[in-house]
Amino acid sequence: MLKYSKVFGLIAFVFLFAMCNQKSKNESKETILKGSLDITVDETVKPIIDDQVAVFEGTYYDAKITVKPKSEVELINDLLNQKAKVVVTARNLSAEELKRFEKSKISPRVTPFAIDAIALISNKSNNDTLIALKSVLDFMQGKKDTGIKGLVFDNPNSSTVRYMKDLAKVKDVPANGVFSFKTNDEVIKFVSENEGMIGVVGVNWLSQPSPNMVDFIKKINILGVKGFKDNEYHYPTQTELAEEKYPLARDLFIINCQGYTGLGMGFSSFIAGEIGQRIILKSSLMPVKTPGRKLQVRSEIIKDKE
Repeated sequence: MLKYSKVFGLIAFVFLFAMCNQKSKNESKETILKGSLDITVDETVKPIIDDQVAVFEGTYYDAKITVKPKSEVELINDLLNQKAKVVVTARNLSAEELKRFEKSKISPRVTPFAIDAIALISNKSNNDTLIALKSVLDFMQGKKDTGIKGLVFDNPNSSTVRYMKDLAKVKDVPANGVFSFKTNDEVIKFVSENEGMIGVVGVNWLSQPSPNMVDFIKKINILGVKGFKDNEYHYPTQTELAEEKYPLARDLFIINCQGYTGLGMGFSSFIAGEIGQRIILKSSLMPVKTPGRKLQVRSEIIKDKE
């Protein structure tokens, strides 16, 4: 019996060694600038991540990143259940979520990389291009006489819905007057074809539309929003975001739970670095770090040749 026990123990040891060795080989194929990686991205900010991936892959030819857009609820669930290792979110992890990672002995690397804006849009035929945030929140709370016919969201589980519910301090949206689809493009299309509706979308979908959405965007207005800090109406521009005036601003994060030095770390560093922040700057979003500018100082003025 002892003999068989020793043989079984030897087999188990060899099996475990082979599995660990295989895992080590798989991870060794991936570096911060080489290998393949799936990134689960909050659907409301997908355009800017597509831009980042395109430049990253164009710079590092041995890297292949696949962007998987999902709603915020799906994204966080995948991250907590370790179905996703690297994600881009419109919020940081909560204390409760961090505790779950601690129990699994995982230390998420959280990197803020941009300031985003949630835009409110209306049909071009609407003469009023201004709206008070209080009216929107009152509508979310089910109050009447807000002057709002209906709100249109991309997805019941999206980060924009969660953001607006948090502001309105409600657990659920009203049963009447609130509509949801699956994507930001669908919201834009619906608002462009229906008067009186107010769409709630990530501003990146308006500043970097796909070719098939350009005509729809021409039929909508981006509304000026009056918050609670002053009586002015503000728009989701970089200037307003930088001056912290636009009332519907939010931070964006890339969260890496790979647990080793892999492509997730390389891509996070890229987004937060000089090139990545320049890409953010060229979009409608605000980078967390202002990229430097190189100035050439000359001792004399060189006259143009006649």
